[in-house]
Amino acid sequence: QVQLVESGGGLVQAGGSLRLSCAASGRIFSSYTMGWFRRAPGQEREFVAHVSGSGGTYYTDSLKGRFTISRDNAKNTVYLQMSSLKPEDTAVYFCATGRYGRTSYRTVDDYQFWGQGTQVTVSS
Repeated sequence: QVQLVESGGGLVQAGGSLRLSCAASGRIFSSYTMGWFRRAPGQEREFVAHVSGSGGTYYTDSLKGRFTISRDNAKNTVYLQMSSLKPEDTAVYFCATGRYGRTSYRTVDDYQFWGQGTQVTVSS
């Protein structure tokens, strides 16, 4: 069992930045691929980015260049740095641990444990 706790969300003006954190329990954090998803009001949860245990990253195309995922295995924490934020980035942001052995980590089904989410609101 892995427990995940997100933090860092809040209200920001368009063009601003936020850094989300996701703290994980467990001693084998470094072996998990970690992902960030978001769910905008009235929409399905969508993939944002993931980072492998060794630090390799992958982003959904629409967010490349504005969002950066990273991890600190010593702190059992994964981060999502968000810049040039837009009102359409308003959503609840979730982190999750990837299931072992998946060939891609871009769908909800590729992840096993989820945090409770942190709200990000971008005002125009």
